[in-house]
Amino acid sequence: MEYRKLGNTDLELSAITYGAFAIGGSMWGGNEKKDSIASIKASIEHGITTLDTAPFYGFGLSEAMIGEAIKGYDRNKIQLLTKFGLVWDGSNNGKGDFFFDAENSGKLVPVYKYASKISVIKEVEESLKRLQTDYIDLLQIHWPDNTTQISETMEALEILRQQGKIREAGVSNYDVTQVTEARKTLNIASNQVSYSMLNRSIEQDLVPYALKNALGIIAYSPMERGLLTGKYFGNAKLKDNDHRNGYFQQFNLKKVQDFLTSILPIALDKGVTLPQLVLRWTSLQPAITVVLAGARNAEQAIGNAKSMDLNLSNEELSYINTELSKV
Repeated sequence: MEYRKLGNTDLELSAITYGAFAIGGSMWGGNEKKDSIASIKASIEHGITTLDTAPFYGFGLSEAMIGEAIKGYDRNKIQLLTKFGLVWDGSNNGKGDFFFDAENSGKLVPVYKYASKISVIKEVEESLKRLQTDYIDLLQIHWPDNTTQISETMEALEILRQQGKIREAGVSNYDVTQVTEARKTLNIASNQVSYSMLNRSIEQDLVPYALKNALGIIAYSPMERGLLTGKYFGNAKLKDNDHRNGYFQQFNLKKVQDFLTSILPIALDKGVTLPQLVLRWTSLQPAITVVLAGARNAEQAIGNAKSMDLNLSNEELSYINTELSKV
């Protein structure tokens, strides 16, 4: 495994980071706790020491499972990344940006983007309990909250850092203007954003900014929620309550399938899977510090970790990019 420093901090993260959205179950057609715990443990044991989660993932379930799974490991050798700013319990009293209605235990609950100072501090205390730890390595706002001044949110993060409850602070889903505004108050370490072979919009402005200003980029959805594994073009079927039934429809699926077919020979020649090839390509792109990869079981987790063992030549990368331009 390769380990990389995040932005201008001393925080070192595994280049492949465990993404814990799916194990929360909500929006993903459920989950198997035993398999989820096993996937976390297998990740750690194969060098993926960085775990990224959020309170919203399973309405606390994802954080709680991570807290349970890391018992017995040296906490100082594990980096816990979590978020704040999506509120569903009514504690925001109707304040904030309404985001959407999410299913929780068979009921629809309204989710708000809300990041006031009081709310941020409250959320962190709850996350610390679920994670069963006394500090978070990187705390990130989940989505921008247009009803709260960015400076107020950043001030809350600075308070938490001074208290020793977080090591570093970051943002997620911020554009360059918002990152610039945040950095007027706090020297944030990173921005977690969606980035994949099929979604490279950040290359226009965020990547150049990150390279110039020592901002770490944490790439999420590198597999486009499983689409780039290729298995959904076979016999794999999604459950009716899986959000990907709609999500995948934004892409030209025929072109995606043709692209995967075109790069499959590279994977076969190197004895790796398509997901491993996709993850490795993503990790090699400019300004990408770490790549989030989810896993539902130990086998998938080990496969994600081994993707960093793959060497790609400049010619192979050029071929992949040429084929990608056709999608």
